[in-house]
Amino acid sequence: MLGLFDSGLGGLTVLRAVRAMLPDEEIVFLADQAHVPYGDRREEELVELLHANIAWLEAAGADAIVMACNTSCAVAQRHAWPPSGVRILDLIESAALAVTRRGLRNVAVIATAATVRTGAYGDALRARAPGMQVTEIAAPALVPLVEAGEIESERTRRAVAEVCEGVAADCEAVVLACTHFPVLDAHFASALGPRIARIDPALVQAERAVALSIEAGSARGNGRTRCVTTGDGARFAEQLEMILGPDPSRTSEAVRLEYGRDRRAR
Repeated sequence: MLGLFDSGLGGLTVLRAVRAMLPDEEIVFLADQAHVPYGDRREEELVELLHANIAWLEAAGADAIVMACNTSCAVAQRHAWPPSGVRILDLIESAALAVTRRGLRNVAVIATAATVRTGAYGDALRARAPGMQVTEIAAPALVPLVEAGEIESERTRRAVAEVCEGVAADCEAVVLACTHFPVLDAHFASALGPRIARIDPALVQAERAVALSIEAGSARGNGRTRCVTTGDGARFAEQLEMILGPDPSRTSEAVRLEYGRDRRAR
């Protein structure tokens, strides 16, 4: 069974991509909506949340963990990954692969404030392509808008346009370095225009998840998806339906996560 987690709904973009490539895999997805957005939190708190989420997924039976939260990955690169008995796929590594495959030399990274503060994307991209020009841009307003369901609103369109004003004219591509942001892809496309490419790391992360699933021997499962939130369970079920559509093999529930001591891990 594969485990995925994010601070909220953004990780559903990774879940959708993984499910498309692994239709038979059993998946558990954890959305830590009690603490969303992660981008405004202190690094010390984010480290505790990272440990709690990974511990919960392991207790729930995950054989491997596919990260669906860029901020958690960025913090882990500065503070080390928590001890774990399972393999963990880093989303920032997938983003770096996506960029370097294209041979790009000038990119912008749009991410949460916490991710930008770590400089993790710039470090990862320049490690693969020395001399690459990387501009990291914080977009703190976007995650709350997605979580509130304001995907098509004029307010959201303006917020995306304002963020994109920081993208240089000679930029070749923008990395959507928060899994919430691909939900707003139409707004990014409008603001950036056709010349600047948009890169969603979720697609490469899903490709790597296929290899990880085969390696773990779990690619042939029951195809069920268990979606769990630390927030409002009823609202979460509605959000799943809105973003992913109906799925009889999907279940949803709420759990209480207390920094690794969950009362309903199984």
